[in-house]
Amino acid sequence: MSVEVKNLTKIFGSQRAVDDISFSVSQGQILGFLGPNGAGKSTTMKIATCYLPPSAGTVLVAGYDVVQDPIAVRRHVGYLPEHNPLYLDMYVHEYLAFVASIYGLKGRHAKARVQEMVELCGLTLEQGKKIGALSKGYRQRVGLAQALVHDPQVLILDEPTTGLDPNQIVEIRSLIKRIGQDKTVIFSTHIMQEVTAICDRVVIINRGKLVADSDVASLQAGGRNEKTTLVEFEQPIPVEALEQVPGVLSATLAEGATYRIVSRKDTDIRSTLFRVAAERNWPLVGLRHEENSLEKIFQQLTK
Repeated sequence: MSVEVKNLTKIFGSQRAVDDISFSVSQGQILGFLGPNGAGKSTTMKIATCYLPPSAGTVLVAGYDVVQDPIAVRRHVGYLPEHNPLYLDMYVHEYLAFVASIYGLKGRHAKARVQEMVELCGLTLEQGKKIGALSKGYRQRVGLAQALVHDPQVLILDEPTTGLDPNQIVEIRSLIKRIGQDKTVIFSTHIMQEVTAICDRVVIINRGKLVADSDVASLQAGGRNEKTTLVEFEQPIPVEALEQVPGVLSATLAEGATYRIVSRKDTDIRSTLFRVAAERNWPLVGLRHEENSLEKIFQQLTK
């Protein structure tokens, strides 16, 4: 595992900001780290990047303990905090070269690595500008470039798209997805569309406690062994008739001539419904699966 969090606890005075949580992330996975404000996300990330010590438990990054081997951890992790700390008076290329030097990169290797990050993060036309003159979207790109310049195995991003416009959000998402093909990425967000767009797995914490650890599809299914299909006819159909269709567990009227059909999770009822509708002359208008929204699931788990 690239990142292993075991029984992690962090206490500030009388408050348990993180309360005995455990999860792991493998190389090549993108993990969405979710939770309401104050849930303990940023605290966990700061512990994993050696900015804060844990009160109890362990965090291993690339096999190194954040307490026992903090220097080794820092060599293997790239970090973009929520508030992107940049030197606004420095030029983009100058700043990335400075960060590379901090990680011990020198000479041709440092220059090549900086240029690679400039191209990867879409900063070619901006590299000669001062960071203070850039838009927030480009500043986030610079933040990603500095987190990647030393080629870390693990990338930790704390709400990287906050405050960006829709076009910038799409660009940053695409960049994170490319990066995640060969690195471990953990990022926190409040935007559920980002989770469905780029995440392999989701961990949700609430009031410091772990409340969910699942792949996105399983989380949306809510752990149920059932599937819901919405079917709309041209005219109302007796519910009792729909309940007799093979494979249907239950049928209820949603609204008008639209019905909510429940079947087994491993059964796609749509073809059966289509065939039966044709046989019985029930003009069909619409047919689609209904999925639980991540927003609704998130609200249920973090009340």
